Amino acid sequence: MTSDESGGRLYGLMAEFDTPVQLIAATEKTREAGYRRIDAYAPYPIEELAHALGHEHSKLPFMVLCGGIVGCITGLAFQYWVSVIAYPINVGGRPMASWPAFIPATFELTILFASLTAVLGMLALNGLPTPYHPVFNAPRFSFASRDRYFLCIEARDARFDRDQTRRFLAGLDAAEVTEVEY
Repeated sequence: MTSDESGGRLYGLMAEFDTPVQLIAATEKTREAGYRRIDAYAPYPIEELAHALGHEHSKLPFMVLCGGIVGCITGLAFQYWVSVIAYPINVGGRPMASWPAFIPATFELTILFASLTAVLGMLALNGLPTPYHPVFNAPRFSFASRDRYFLCIEARDARFDRDQTRRFLAGLDAAEVTEVEY
């Protein structure tokens, strides 16, 4: 964490851009320069921006698959335990473990576990809930929801140096470079 002269803690430096093309180009140059703790903000989703930021594929699909498998096994195991072990009742000479009868409840538990894993995994992987973020302290950041594009380099980045990073961001044709405090 970096402290500035006024005693506040510095979160990072934020550059403001006029167009999404400038933002994407600046993000790519920032990654090429070796900065890794960066984030970009735009008023709408920009597909190329995720690639420029270096985001890799999400672990969420694998987590959902695992949740579904656990749900399926749980459904089958619970029904088997109830029908064969805990309360065996032989009705009409039918087999105790009647797998076709187990399918509807097993399917429902598979979907339930997969969907709960999807919701909880999405919240965990996105770091939510986050009711407060330091970038909201930037004076012009309210324009990120209207018509401006922002790139922030965090002070926690290994290559971060306040003066050098400020010069680097200014060299990317940024309209303005501001400090973001906690």
